Amino acid sequence: MKKPIFYIAFAAVLFSTSCSEDHLDEVNTNPNAASVDNLNPNYLLTDGQLTFANTGYSQLLYPGPAIQVIASTFNYYGNGDKYVNAGGFTGYQALIFNDGYRALSRLQQAIDVANTQGAARFTNVIAISNIMRVMIFQRITDTYGDIPFSQALQAPQGVVTPQYDKQQDIYPALLTQLEAAINSLDAAGAKASGDLMYAGDVAQWKKLGYSLMVRVAMRLTKVDPATARTWTEKAAKAGTLASTADNAIVKTDAANGDTQNATSGALLTTDDFRELKWSKTLIDYLRANNDPRLGAIAEIPLAGKANNANQSLNGNTDPAIQRGLPNGYDLTGTGAFDIRKRADYPGPTGTGDDIAPLGNYSRPRVNVYFKRNAPNFVLTYAETEFLLAEAASRGWSVGGTAATHYANGLRGAMQSLAQMDAAATIDAAAIETYVTTHPLLATTALKQINEQYWLETATTFSFIEGWFNWRRSGYPELVPVNYPGNVTNGTIPRRIVYPSTEISNNPSGYASGVASLSGGDLLTSRVWWDK
Repeated sequence: MKKPIFYIAFAAVLFSTSCSEDHLDEVNTNPNAASVDNLNPNYLLTDGQLTFANTGYSQLLYPGPAIQVIASTFNYYGNGDKYVNAGGFTGYQALIFNDGYRALSRLQQAIDVANTQGAARFTNVIAISNIMRVMIFQRITDTYGDIPFSQALQAPQGVVTPQYDKQQDIYPALLTQLEAAINSLDAAGAKASGDLMYAGDVAQWKKLGYSLMVRVAMRLTKVDPATARTWTEKAAKAGTLASTADNAIVKTDAANGDTQNATSGALLTTDDFRELKWSKTLIDYLRANNDPRLGAIAEIPLAGKANNANQSLNGNTDPAIQRGLPNGYDLTGTGAFDIRKRADYPGPTGTGDDIAPLGNYSRPRVNVYFKRNAPNFVLTYAETEFLLAEAASRGWSVGGTAATHYANGLRGAMQSLAQMDAAATIDAAAIETYVTTHPLLATTALKQINEQYWLETATTFSFIEGWFNWRRSGYPELVPVNYPGNVTNGTIPRRIVYPSTEISNNPSGYASGVASLSGGDLLTSRVWWDK
């Protein structure tokens, strides 16, 4: 990790003052500054990867609570937990858009710098950057719908109001661009030393590229199953992630704020730490299935307000006492939606002035999820195996049966928790017992597979991807909340509203994007593939 963290720190300092797409024009005004002629593009690759992976509030405030894996009574979590516009909601709605294009800008700069200095020297930097571009564009379009794509990242060429491309046009381009990028990887070329995921290992990037191809293709199962099948079968034949050792993970570093895990940093905010809990939906699911992950991911805080606020104290991980917080409740003291008025409210912990109203609800384990150097999971073996299991259950030729891929996914999902932190390691015998006693059944295959996909993305804190797949598959079958004043008519958000700045900065593009949405620019509108 020595070199990658150095790259993170260097890139963070170099670009901390600007996120504009024409930043290279700025640095070129100083003859002593970094320029396209002397800057190592690996720094830009590093910065792009970290910016993309380090999600923080962009996954915590909408996707996580919307699909009922986390819950909170605190104000700004109401955006996804209760479907209300809470806190600085317009800024939160813009996070995936702004962070995504900021990451894309860095990667485009990496490509431009590499090409200027001689593409042959940086073949793999360019290839990896292009694979990352596909990953990021997919996240942005899946979140909002139509987005700037073909004209994006062209501010240095004077295109400051790029057209919005239709999602149905973006997806085929993502697949062909991804294939080209994978094919351009060169095992004989110089390694991309700024790569935070695989330290430039080309073989690993090929497997990741083909697993990403599966993810992109499978998003089309409702709208274009023929294309989904063609590209999924192609990827499976070429070779996808083969074990948890192949998991794509962006590591972070606790040394300074720019390199720390953004999600952990958000959760260590006083209010978040006190009130962010695992959802009742998730905990009940784990308990009903006697899932060994329950004791690995959850804990009840030690009793009392002071202990609840003490970030150095671990809680009680006994599976028997874990309890999830229902989504859609508050602590206002008024109305039927105060959690303390629920019939099953377990009561507070502590006494006197040391009362913790939510002290009897399970939070993510501090020792696993709250570390400032926690890993960011980008794409995993388990996710890929679950998608291949679904493909096989549809009769597609992906090598192996649906049952085998499903078992691989279960096993991999549980094994991956050890990569979150050693404290979350699940005993190998317990994993095998679970896999053996929970086989895939043909009559409920899609339900089982996608519920486990939901669970895997929840426990690896990959809430954005979990939200996407829930929208595609419909599993698990969640019961929406209906909190007073919600803006979705009691419907779980299906997308996020475009950034408000797009209305003024790119009005024609924004209008074009909204025109593709049957319900307008709303949380309840559906993107093209979400039928």
